[in-house]
Amino acid sequence: MHDAALHSVTALRTLEANAARRLGDAAVLMRRAGQAGWHLLLARWPQAMHIVVACGPGNNGGDGHELARLAQAAGRRVTVLQLPGQAPGSDLAREAAARFLEAGGEVKVFDGALPVADVIVDALFGIGLSRALDGEGARLVDAVNAASIPVLALDCPSGVDASTGTVPGPAVIADDTLEFLARKAGLATGAALDRVGRTHLADLGVEAVDFAGVEPVATCLVASDLPDLLPQRRRDSHKGHNGRVLCVGGDHGHGGAIVLASEAALRGGAGLVDVATRAAHVPALLSRLPEAMAHAIAMPVTGHLADLLATCDVVALGPGLGQADWGRALFAAALATRHPRVIDADGLNLLAAGPVPLAVDDILTPHPGEAARLLGCTVAQVQSDRLGAAGRLVERWGCTVVLKGAGTVVAAPERTARIIAAGNPGMAVGGMGDVLCGLVAALRGQGLGAFEAACLGALLHAAAGDAAAASDGARGLLPSDLMPWLRRLGNPSQSPQDPRHA
Repeated sequence: MHDAALHSVTALRTLEANAARRLGDAAVLMRRAGQAGWHLLLARWPQAMHIVVACGPGNNGGDGHELARLAQAAGRRVTVLQLPGQAPGSDLAREAAARFLEAGGEVKVFDGALPVADVIVDALFGIGLSRALDGEGARLVDAVNAASIPVLALDCPSGVDASTGTVPGPAVIADDTLEFLARKAGLATGAALDRVGRTHLADLGVEAVDFAGVEPVATCLVASDLPDLLPQRRRDSHKGHNGRVLCVGGDHGHGGAIVLASEAALRGGAGLVDVATRAAHVPALLSRLPEAMAHAIAMPVTGHLADLLATCDVVALGPGLGQADWGRALFAAALATRHPRVIDADGLNLLAAGPVPLAVDDILTPHPGEAARLLGCTVAQVQSDRLGAAGRLVERWGCTVVLKGAGTVVAAPERTARIIAAGNPGMAVGGMGDVLCGLVAALRGQGLGAFEAACLGALLHAAAGDAAAASDGARGLLPSDLMPWLRRLGNPSQSPQDPRHA
């Protein structure tokens, strides 16, 4: 079972204080942190004989001094590197530094050059820094990143905001990051993902009682969670049990988007898929997807679309919709229906341009640019705090939100957010969002609640992208490459449920 709970820095401070109070000696946690760091370094780089530990003035630096002492005792040559004018400042850090010096340890002040090393340990600032690094700290981080030497970060790569995942300035690019006590939400999403490398957790012996007053801000979902999230089908199922999805979109020049959404809805298990699109796209759609029921919708929008909206269970609204008169007319008609909607692409742009009330059953699937338009802010502001931005979208629109990107965030009213720990850079290509829209709509139509369908859809989508990229690489990955994997990964390993024993 993976460690799913993700916490803010504030919560981690409370957890640390609770554990220290129970232990009666905060130095115990520091010694355990140093030991855990040394054990991971030894496991990852057993041949490393020259180790440089960059230690800051706070308790993260104290963790580094403890690691340095243990590595030296094991026969390694260890150099502790300090920033000019930043000797250990906290009581715990001074005590740890003193133990290292008493054991014969070597300390150098950074002068612009790194000592010879096989591994560098980043114990500069940990979770204690949320501003951009500057001065000698920035110079040291730049030197570490330029050295082409393996880096182990203790608790958090220096320069990364562990609560939000933002990287406001220079930041250590770690090969491995060893988190202490509990997982940090900021290290699971956004720019932080390019800095943390492989992540590991050392809980330092915290106990359940230490979590009093400590609540996660999110939980993470990984591909191995899929079998537990995917609903089983009864053996006597028929197509009516599995939802009727209406995909709405595909203005002139954008027919591929609605085709991708429709195919994803089918591969996601929808029992029936109708497609409301331009007449010009119907032949291509039927050629690729004879299973879909294609409907040509012309202006003015008439009763045909109203009939489709009346008989569906869920609407996938927006792929290729456009923002011209045709798209606006279909958008308005879909918003007037009582059925739940998954709104993507130009549906989101139209929503931002002319805000209208949404229902709690609706699902929005914005990328950062669309999220910025929905919130009336900049993309940089969205990316600087992705969890916070998802929460503001939920507050603004009152429904489930899937904020796409590295470490996709799924949030909903009165629910703990989820962060998707899957996906790869190859998925940054046009059409991937259309696939997600159709997939989430299919899961919603099969009876899952809005939040559950969004979480499962985002995870299945990301896992399918990883599986598709595994053999031939991420570069050049196409949205259509995900289709066979949606089916393979979308079938849980358990055998179908026998209705006689339901």
